[in-house]
Amino acid sequence: MLADRHGRQLVVAAVRDILGELRAANAGTGDEEIATRCRARVEGQLRPSQRRVFNLTGTVLHTNLGRSPLPEEAVQATADALRDPTNLEFDLETGDRGDRTDHVRGWLKRLTGAEAATVVNNNAAAVFLVLNTLAARREVPVSRGELIEIGGAFRMPDIMARAGCKLVEVGTTNRTHLADFAAAIGPRTAMVMKVHPSNYAIEGFTAAVSDAQLAELAHRHDLPFAVDLGSGTLVDLAAYGLPHEPTPMEALRAGADLVTFSGDKLLGGPQAGVIVGRAELVRKLDRNPLKRALRLDKGRLAALEAVLRLYADPDRLSTRLPALRLLTRPSATIEALGRRLLSVVGPALADVAEAGLQPCKSQIGSGSLPIDRLESWSLVLAPKRAGGAALARLAAAFRALPIPVIGRIEDGALRFDLRCLEDEDTFIGQLPELRL
Repeated sequence: MLADRHGRQLVVAAVRDILGELRAANAGTGDEEIATRCRARVEGQLRPSQRRVFNLTGTVLHTNLGRSPLPEEAVQATADALRDPTNLEFDLETGDRGDRTDHVRGWLKRLTGAEAATVVNNNAAAVFLVLNTLAARREVPVSRGELIEIGGAFRMPDIMARAGCKLVEVGTTNRTHLADFAAAIGPRTAMVMKVHPSNYAIEGFTAAVSDAQLAELAHRHDLPFAVDLGSGTLVDLAAYGLPHEPTPMEALRAGADLVTFSGDKLLGGPQAGVIVGRAELVRKLDRNPLKRALRLDKGRLAALEAVLRLYADPDRLSTRLPALRLLTRPSATIEALGRRLLSVVGPALADVAEAGLQPCKSQIGSGSLPIDRLESWSLVLAPKRAGGAALARLAAAFRALPIPVIGRIEDGALRFDLRCLEDEDTFIGQLPELRL
């Protein structure tokens, strides 16, 4: 019985709601129909709200779809940490209270060469903590070309205001010079900051100040220099055939005192904000009472540690780290996958859509390498009945599958970029459940 599987209270509530709706509509129905509706409603209520989907949008690190998929090592580490008590803040050697950040601090120092490291729940929190700790009620000069806004209406000027510091805009949108920063430094200046414009690019008549120049200027005035990389990667992506992206190691070598970056973008781990740099400054961050409000739970710490361990073996990183594996997937491999799928999808949709295979370009996403694209291939489904309604119904049918398939609508067709499709058998296996 339904009540035996899901509990009497939930089933009774569903029956009452259905009967109330029927009375309000002045409609009658039999017991079997009521039971069918009740079963559908209860099972719908118990279906997890957050579900696995196929990300075929063409954006590999898609913010709305969870960014980086975790490696199995991180998934298992998270499950192990959540299942039982752990030594989260307990020193097994001394028997004293420990520091939860120690589980990842050593790896971050080793991988970046920094004196010290700490972590919070995302990179916005990392930037906020740095500003609130080092610049509250004081001024921070930032280039106008770096006053970014990212997804969810996160704006750097707003974060700075909430952190309690005053933004001093220097230079212009497209050109900022060292002299602009020098002129902005005064008795109330707390630090100098550089923000990597990770989700856009300014091209043409441009000028920017290098990390090394800003570090020298800041240190000449006894000020700390902080770099926010936004995404950040712990390897040189060029070694894997991808466009180069600034790394924390490069910023530290150029003289940065603190570097902030995300854990769930190019790094390929769970949502986290990482801060590396001078030990004296990191200690100040850890002593800020806000740090407790921004800290990571034991599950995400376990996942982050597992991901960082993979970086100890860079020769196998591109196969073991899903984010890097998807980004480096050869176009020829994706094309071969597309041709196999076309032979199945085409006949399955023969009555409603023309199916084809076309080359396309994937984007990395989540504020990483905004103008660079990766060669890929897309399944292109063009409804036989012209009009937006037919296209919307086709997209909705794929989203209604047991594992929803998320693509993009472009040029009158539903397009599935196949770069991120690795589970080919499951994708094909659920096609008979399409309701077109």
